[in-house]
Amino acid sequence: MKMQAVLVILVFSGLISVKTTLAAQHVIGGSQGWEQSVDFDSWSSDQSFKVGDQLVFKYSGLHSVVELGSETAYKSCDLGTPVNSLSSGNDVVKLSKTGTRYFACGTVGHCEQGMKIKVNVVSSDSKSASSPGSGSDSGSGSESSSGHGLRASIGYIFVVGSLVIGLIWAY
Repeated sequence: MKMQAVLVILVFSGLISVKTTLAAQHVIGGSQGWEQSVDFDSWSSDQSFKVGDQLVFKYSGLHSVVELGSETAYKSCDLGTPVNSLSSGNDVVKLSKTGTRYFACGTVGHCEQGMKIKVNVVSSDSKSASSPGSGSDSGSGSESSSGHGLRASIGYIFVVGSLVIGLIWAY
């Protein structure tokens, strides 16, 4: 009986640690998505982007996503030599290494109107680091589909935990 209790505690401890290391999926612009009305500096200042996370760009056919290769290109909205161009309306970009990445809308004039985002990617073992951004949270759809620290659903943890406990009690 004592051994079963120890196993239960170890299983839940392991599940909680898994919860904090799974990748987050950030919907750029929150509930509004990749749209001109979003203040991307404010939105990104409330986010923490880590290696392994994913950026999701959701938008209508009026927009596209262009990854820029430098801060100079980002600041000047120079879309002439993109690193990558996306246009599906539901684009996913995996953050595979630390560093700064730059994205802008490829539609003429949209970048100059502020439809661009700078993402600072930190190591996955960093406790908390936000991408640089100016301004405060305007409350305009600041969301990440997995949230801050909620890198796996609580339901997932309970289901797996319940299955493991059931197996332990069966033996």
